[in-house]
Amino acid sequence: MKYGLIGEKLGHSFSKEIHRCFGDYEYELCEVAKGELDRFMRDRDFCGINVTIPYKEAVIPYLDWIDESAKEIGAINAIINNNGRLYGYNTDFFGMIALFEHAGIDAKDRKAAILGSGGTSKTAEVVLRSLGAAEILKVSRSGKGGAITYEELYDKHSDAEIIVNTTPVGMLPNIFDCPIDLTRFDKLSGLIDAVYNPINTTLVQRAMAMGIKAEGGLYMLVAQAAQASELFLNENGNASPYKLNKAFEEIKAKKQNIVLVGMPASGKSTVGKILADRLGRKLIDTDELIESKTGMAIKDIFAKWGEGKFREIESEITGELSDKTSLVISTGGGTILDPNNISALKYNGKICFIDRPLQDLIPTDTRPLSSDRASIEKRYNERYSIYCDCCDLHIDANCDAEAVAEKILESLK
Repeated sequence: MKYGLIGEKLGHSFSKEIHRCFGDYEYELCEVAKGELDRFMRDRDFCGINVTIPYKEAVIPYLDWIDESAKEIGAINAIINNNGRLYGYNTDFFGMIALFEHAGIDAKDRKAAILGSGGTSKTAEVVLRSLGAAEILKVSRSGKGGAITYEELYDKHSDAEIIVNTTPVGMLPNIFDCPIDLTRFDKLSGLIDAVYNPINTTLVQRAMAMGIKAEGGLYMLVAQAAQASELFLNENGNASPYKLNKAFEEIKAKKQNIVLVGMPASGKSTVGKILADRLGRKLIDTDELIESKTGMAIKDIFAKWGEGKFREIESEITGELSDKTSLVISTGGGTILDPNNISALKYNGKICFIDRPLQDLIPTDTRPLSSDRASIEKRYNERYSIYCDCCDLHIDANCDAEAVAEKILESLK
């Protein structure tokens, strides 16, 4: 292996695709079992590697030289092999600094709490010190090693203003998990979650819903990879902001689902097909999945089991899509009625409201709740504000499907 990432489990990693943005070099994902780490590090059969959970501290004894900031942090996530000598760095420091700036979160003179006790938590501690945080608390389940427990955090430090999650809680495949109850903190102004897959974790979504500045770890991942790439290629070690932001937007756009919401007959399926064809993506139509799963037409599901059962099946289907990436998803008109569906779609998706004028919505007998003009007007009035509130892009669809698709593509740029 020339360049790559080592860790115990790497199925969730975006690193290979990210490094393609920074240089024309071979980059591999190499899962190393704990019993194999010693042999891997002693063989030194690589030019440069990134290191992730659980080896950021375990690799230190094998290094011949460690960068000063990495020494202060006590964790390594980038190693360069220079003629058989191993040089260790911590590019996560640069990545987390960049993430704070990108999220617009100011830690100066603020009280901060770091969730977790691993290598990334040590990075967060040094970053917060460098950003001028007034007080830094480390939080873990055990409360050992100078940390406090979560119970102590709730009881004695509900005035924390910044929270940084460095635990893997909420990471794929357990995306519905959340490490902390944010409602217990009445002065919270900023939240950073080092988890990057899904793009918007449960923790980040809950913070945003409370009006708190929050961002997941994708920008940090791209920023640290940018600096690691500079080290691999023996360049200046400081990636340019333009190069970094371009790579971030490219990776996010590639991974993020395009989710279409709107009234029945608004053209979601047609627009979705155009987008899927243009982008080379798979189109998922949730109504079609429901019919496939039940073996019944939607109007027959309503007739046999009623709307309640239909919504139950719809939520199951939507939940199954929550951890998928790089799709175009066309949803049923009433999918947004359940807040849990909206949350599921936002884990890895950008929601686009296809807002076709009411007079252009044609009733159809295939959809029981919009089979006549009176019904479709009733549904429109009930749902319009929900579409507006949940969407990331509000698309005026007073035009043909090709033009609507073009508007979405332009907005996504």
